[in-house]
Amino acid sequence: MNITIRPVAEDDFAAIVELFREFAHFERLDERMTNSVEQMKAESAYFNCFVAVNDQNEIVGYATYFFAYFTWTGKSLYMDDLYVKESYRGAGIGKMLINKVIDFAKSSGCHKLRWQVSDWNAPAIGFYKGLGAVIDAQERNCDLEVK
Repeated sequence: MNITIRPVAEDDFAAIVELFREFAHFERLDERMTNSVEQMKAESAYFNCFVAVNDQNEIVGYATYFFAYFTWTGKSLYMDDLYVKESYRGAGIGKMLINKVIDFAKSSGCHKLRWQVSDWNAPAIGFYKGLGAVIDAQERNCDLEVK
């Protein structure tokens, strides 16, 4: 199986939205997934993503990210999501995606890459620790709907 990692294209948005739904279901948070292809098109200037594509040109995983500025460290990259379809897990696709994000952060002059992991997701925690990530149990998410 050959996997290609490339930047997302607008033609990918429908497939990506379906993967967003899969990820929300995996996280047991289906009700929080409100994004749509139309919204992504309208907000495309803010959407950064690498996709993993198989030999059949099917998107089997993605990593979304954006630039951030952290007061203690400066310019950084925040990886919002890293997701690989269940049937493709264990094939190194997640590592390919995160390495692409890491390389992008380095080439963009970032000082840090930050992301989150659910405390119940032991396989992901082990994967991230294997990369050398430090998992901080001190900070908690704060979300506020501003609609």
